[in-house]
Amino acid sequence: MSTIAFSNDKSPSQALGYAAGTITVLIWSTWFLATRHSAATPLGSIDIGLIRFGIPALVLSPIWLRTGLLPKGLPLHLLAIMVAGCGAIFFLVTTLAIHSTPAASSGILLGGSMPLATALIGILLFGERPDATRIAGLVAIVAGVLILLTRSLADASLPWTSFVLLPAGAVLWASYTHAFRRSGLSAIQASALIAIWSFLIMATLALVFGISLPQAPLPEIGLQVLSQGILSGLVAMVAYGTAVRTLGGTQAAAFTALTPVLATLGGGFLLSEQMGLAEVSAAVVTGIGVALSTGIAAKHR
Repeated sequence: MSTIAFSNDKSPSQALGYAAGTITVLIWSTWFLATRHSAATPLGSIDIGLIRFGIPALVLSPIWLRTGLLPKGLPLHLLAIMVAGCGAIFFLVTTLAIHSTPAASSGILLGGSMPLATALIGILLFGERPDATRIAGLVAIVAGVLILLTRSLADASLPWTSFVLLPAGAVLWASYTHAFRRSGLSAIQASALIAIWSFLIMATLALVFGISLPQAPLPEIGLQVLSQGILSGLVAMVAYGTAVRTLGGTQAAAFTALTPVLATLGGGFLLSEQMGLAEVSAAVVTGIGVALSTGIAAKHR
């Protein structure tokens, strides 16, 4: 076990940060679609979780072998929050909800709630004070979710678990974001540690509850390997961390404004899900709210 190399380096190239943010939001949008699609396959949450974290844990093994599973200098509570916030716990909570929630609604309830939860944690725990622009953005996010909630209550289209588990997932991710910013870890170090610890959790669950991987068709396994293991579990994790370290949390978070819109379009055109006026309106309002809530439109100080 070695001591991690703490770094607050912002990277000399903003272009790298913009590229990383774009890659992240595109992968997140496809993750909603792939996870939603898996509900129609024999693959369960544990099966997908083994793929999601097993591949990056293997690829990034030189990193976590060098830092150790419990790196010196990293507070255990920050490591635990990061693993839970975007690792195994986050994955199980959100996957369970997405399996019964259309991609458009998932993108709004999870992707839209992430900056709202991040802002609230910052205000309540770290004394942050949002300006008028960010407050307007948070109000727009709530409005977008209320549009979806109103439609759901009118036709009972969404289960109550969607409105509980997906915002809960957003709180977990927001907790991870704050913990990562304070951890001193590089993007690749954080990704490696989260992957290996989450894989160990998933492997334990697999031993207890069993798996369905042998029964799944190879094309379906291949799709999840690409989407969950390579893109979401490896590329997006490193890209998101790189965007935060390069641009700072505010500008990096602005890219998530595209997630609800892209998830809505993908669910409608690729999964043949309903894409009515309510879904489109909620996606657009939430996307605008996310962009405003990051402060990207506010005057730079």
